[in-house]
Amino acid sequence: MYARNLEDLVALDPEDLYEVDSDVPDLGGAVLLHYFDGFMDAGSAGKLVAEHLLNSPERRVIARFDVDRLIDYRSRRPTMTYSIDHWEAYDAPELVVHLLHDADGVPFLLLTGPEPDHDWERFCAAVRALVERWDVRLTTGFHGIPMGAPHTRPLGVTAHATRDDLVGEHRPLPNRMQVPGSVAGLLEFRFGEWGHDASGFAAHVPHYLADSTYPSAALHLLEAVAEATGLNLPDGDLREASQEAEAEIARQVAGSEKVADVVRALEQQYDTFMEASSKESLLAESVEHMPTAEELGSQFERFLAEQQNGGDTPER
Repeated sequence: MYARNLEDLVALDPEDLYEVDSDVPDLGGAVLLHYFDGFMDAGSAGKLVAEHLLNSPERRVIARFDVDRLIDYRSRRPTMTYSIDHWEAYDAPELVVHLLHDADGVPFLLLTGPEPDHDWERFCAAVRALVERWDVRLTTGFHGIPMGAPHTRPLGVTAHATRDDLVGEHRPLPNRMQVPGSVAGLLEFRFGEWGHDASGFAAHVPHYLADSTYPSAALHLLEAVAEATGLNLPDGDLREASQEAEAEIARQVAGSEKVADVVRALEQQYDTFMEASSKESLLAESVEHMPTAEELGSQFERFLAEQQNGGDTPER
């Protein structure tokens, strides 16, 4: 007999998907943060935040999901180490809940690991069971998205949530769109249906840095998460990494007039949009003359290719 609707799926007992330690302390009112590898994460912003949070000697795994049932190993093959004449190690994937504490000693949770390939509905129901078991008050995800904006302008963060007051002062996106789904998105959507508070944050990463590691975006994500959850999350390591990265980006831009021209074009596009955002007629007049993010990104990539080829224009 196959499952025909959401209720049938939940009836398959989602609690079979995980194991919980027997000595978990009282977590009533805690926050559950989550980050999953495998979905869009421009600038590795979400990954950097997760790694930053896990850089704590007091972290502890209190729940483990059954990755054999959730992960497609052939689409994301785990790393194995071969040494001379034998297999030496296997980097087994883990999808776990960590118990952490902020700078004030307040406990919070971090669910992290590879995004499940299978049983999304059962996985969401399993996370719901843990949230209700531990009396979690808020579930929050975070990642990075590419934007047609320069690194020399303030980075934005898009917020979304199951209730309007959870979004805070963040500016919403101006339109409605359809995008590929994710477990993080489905978690928030289902939690809204189930009456649980959930939110998510997406840091805006300049599209020409989307494939790089961009600590500045991670820093903005961390600040947004801290503000939304009330957690005291120090940013020392991320702030230092951000300063170093920005200095390196500035050095590379200064070293190429062509790349600097592209950045200036993005600055002009950004400034025009921000000015026009409150003047509908100006926006209508200026949009047709504004270069698209794709056009500018193509120019930027071409200029970088020229630099790698010693300044010669690459053959087409």
